[in-house]
Amino acid sequence: MTQGRLQGKTIAILATNGVEEIELTSPRQALEEAGATTHLISLEPGEIQSMKGDIEPQGKYRVDRVVSEVKATDYDGLLLPGGTVSPDTLRLNEDAMRFVREMYDAGKPIAAICHGPWSLSETGISQGLKMTSWPSLKRELTLSGAEWVDEECVTDKGVVTSRKPGDLPAFTRKMLEEFAEGDHSRRR
Repeated sequence: MTQGRLQGKTIAILATNGVEEIELTSPRQALEEAGATTHLISLEPGEIQSMKGDIEPQGKYRVDRVVSEVKATDYDGLLLPGGTVSPDTLRLNEDAMRFVREMYDAGKPIAAICHGPWSLSETGISQGLKMTSWPSLKRELTLSGAEWVDEECVTDKGVVTSRKPGDLPAFTRKMLEEFAEGDHSRRR
């Protein structure tokens, strides 16, 4: 059903050490099964260590590109997986936040799950958007101007957000739909 739907599209996955394993691997597999090419983008070359929760190491994943060397025109969409460590580290990195903001400003669809929306508040993207996230981000997203709701999956102006690994089926369906739709440059 979704096979070939994203043929010819290249999707950026921005993550670093501490990324939640299932929030990286499940959406990435769905993207690739739909025909997309995915690039794991991180702060440094080499590999990143994924986790289950914040304490149980899982797999290691090869970094395809370093964030300081990428630009929005290289990609058709952006996936921001969660876990607490990876998104917290990314939001403190100037190159990572520049890239997230460039993707949004270029009208590229963005999908963020769990703590992934931290990057959206850090860059000001969340202002005026209806969003969801892991519950501990509610206050930060609200303070950044988002309308936070406790729902399985929320989409507003090409930005897809979900709360937790249990929301992955709904999140993945909507992410694939938004990435297939493409350009959201008229979102403002």
